[in-house]
Amino acid sequence: MIWDDARARAALRAVFDAAVAAADPRKVLAHHLPPKPKGRVIVVGGGKSAALMAAALEDAWPDVAIEGTVVTRYGHATPTRLIEVIEASHPVPDANSEHGARRLLERVQGLGPDDLVLALMSGGASALLAAPAAGITLADKQAINRALLASGATISEMNAVRKHLSAIKGGRLAAAAAPAQVVTLAISDVPGDDPAVIGSGPTVPDPTTFADVRALLARYGIDPPPAVAQRIEAGADETPDPGTVPHAAFHLIATPMLALRQAAATARQLGLTPLILGDALEGESREMGTVLAGIARSVQAHGEPLAAPALLLSGGETTVTIGKGPAGRGGRNTEFLLGLAVALQGAPGIWAAAGDTDGIDGTEDAAGAIVTPGTLARAREKGLDARVVLAGHDSYSLFDAIGDLIRTGPTLTNVNDIRAILIG
Repeated sequence: MIWDDARARAALRAVFDAAVAAADPRKVLAHHLPPKPKGRVIVVGGGKSAALMAAALEDAWPDVAIEGTVVTRYGHATPTRLIEVIEASHPVPDANSEHGARRLLERVQGLGPDDLVLALMSGGASALLAAPAAGITLADKQAINRALLASGATISEMNAVRKHLSAIKGGRLAAAAAPAQVVTLAISDVPGDDPAVIGSGPTVPDPTTFADVRALLARYGIDPPPAVAQRIEAGADETPDPGTVPHAAFHLIATPMLALRQAAATARQLGLTPLILGDALEGESREMGTVLAGIARSVQAHGEPLAAPALLLSGGETTVTIGKGPAGRGGRNTEFLLGLAVALQGAPGIWAAAGDTDGIDGTEDAAGAIVTPGTLARAREKGLDARVVLAGHDSYSLFDAIGDLIRTGPTLTNVNDIRAILIG
């Protein structure tokens, strides 16, 4: 069975689409709902999938008088009958992010022990739910957010900082809902599926401290706005103690591993032997490209760690450290792919795709891209030197120029990145 460019491209796209479909809340949410309560049902939520999760909930419980509010990214709204949907900015919060977060806190006031709060959380909630803590302004939060995004910090590190500047994150939403029962249904987009990190854990007590935040900002050389610095230096940890939110339960309804397993099943149907390298790979995007290129070469040359035709699969969230210099257009997936292409140097018989399952790589209009043995040659025909482009963090522009971006539009789910390398 011969693998050529057309066949490899089709297989990679089929694998990526299967991974995204596995995390569709319309398929998975109903299986995780708790028993219907005696009292009211209040729905609160945030994330790129929040509106679709809300619609799926309404479909699953058509006989329940549901009310509530969810906040999603601009362009990610889904029609709902009973639940209010607010759109806001991501990855840097805006005024709607603050309004939406305050609205959620209002929704959970004055509830009783027979009432149920259903919290629908997915990736993106950290930016979309931005209620600044006392003494902090939205402008302060925007500034620290931009600095964190450019720093190369991991998502866990970024969210540790965000939680200590928030009136809703780090379990504060659940604490505000007491004594009502709080059940969180979450789609994980973070390495390790840590409930305290997903959306910065509005319903989950925060194990990190102000001392951790001080160390993180020092590590990445971030100089916070004065009000933020004052809070971090003087602040006493005030996130709810785990013992103060015994009424809260947390359930994962979709995860990166779920998506990877579906991708692997699709690969087998296409005649490929899949190997899942892990669902929580982190590190600098371009360096991850170099590492995985080496594994792909080993498969091709030695049949190790498995024999071709094979598909190497991985998930997680890599980072792009911008530094102080200018940067072009691109996200972590296209930067990973360009690093991979540079490392492979046009090796025949190896193709790759990588994309964010939410359909948006960084802040661009593409989920990711595809690499072929001819990627670098076609870039040179367009006058583009891949190494120069990589140094300028302009990977989106290169893949756009050669027509190899993957554009899905908003998928309304988010289980982080899917990387697939096909060795024919």
